[in-house]
Amino acid sequence: MSFDRSIKIAPSILSADFANFGAEIRAIEDQGADWVHVDVMDGHFVPNLTFGPPAVKAFRPHVKTVMDVHLMIAPVDPYIEAFAEAGADFITAHVEASPHIHRTLQAIRGAGAKAGVTLNPGTPVEAIENVVDLVDLVLVMSVNPGFGGQKFIASQVEKIRRVREMIGDRPIHIEVDGGVTPETAPLVAAAGADVLVAGSAVFKGGSVDNPEVYGANIRAIREAAEAARA
Repeated sequence: MSFDRSIKIAPSILSADFANFGAEIRAIEDQGADWVHVDVMDGHFVPNLTFGPPAVKAFRPHVKTVMDVHLMIAPVDPYIEAFAEAGADFITAHVEASPHIHRTLQAIRGAGAKAGVTLNPGTPVEAIENVVDLVDLVLVMSVNPGFGGQKFIASQVEKIRRVREMIGDRPIHIEVDGGVTPETAPLVAAAGADVLVAGSAVFKGGSVDNPEVYGANIRAIREAAEAARA
C-alpha cells in the first residue's frame, strides 16, 4: 500500500443496509470509494453497539480496496489481535481508550496492521505529540463518536491544520470523520486531511439496486475537496 496525499473517500458502512453488507461494499467500491470505513463501537466507550471481529472477518472478502477499522472500544488492547486477524488494514484507537496509547500503537503494528490514533473533539493535538512517529494515520473526529448523521464541529478544522503541521513530511494520513459533506469537505481538505469518512452523505438516496447515487455522492465530496486544494 503505497503512501500518497491524494483525496480518498472512505464511506462508513454504519450507514449501509445492515442486511446486505457484501453487496453494499461492492457497490460503493464500484462507484469510486477508495477505502471502506468500519466503525466498531462497544456501547461502553461510546453510546452505541456495532460490529465485532466476526463481522469484520465477514466483510473482508468483499473489500477489494482498504479496510479501515476504527475501534471505539475500551479497553482496546485485548481486541487488537482479533481485528488484525479478521483482516483490518488499518486499526485506529482513541487516545482515551488505553492507559498506554504508546503500547497500544506498538501492539497494532506488532499484529501486522497499520496503526491509527484518534483525537476526539475535546482531545488536544498535544495528546499525540509523543506517539506521532508510531502512527500511519491520525483520525480527527469532527463529531462526538457514537452515532452517524451528526452536525460537523467547525473548531476541528484548526485541529486538522495543527496535526498537519506536526506531521511535516512524515508519511502519515490525516483522516476526518463526522459531518463530512460536499459543504464541509473543502474545509477539511484545505486544512490538510486526505482521507474523508462519510456515512449518510454517501449512502443517502441510493441502494444496491440504485448504486449510481452512491457514485454521484462520492464524486461530489471528492470534487469539492480537490477544488479546495487546487
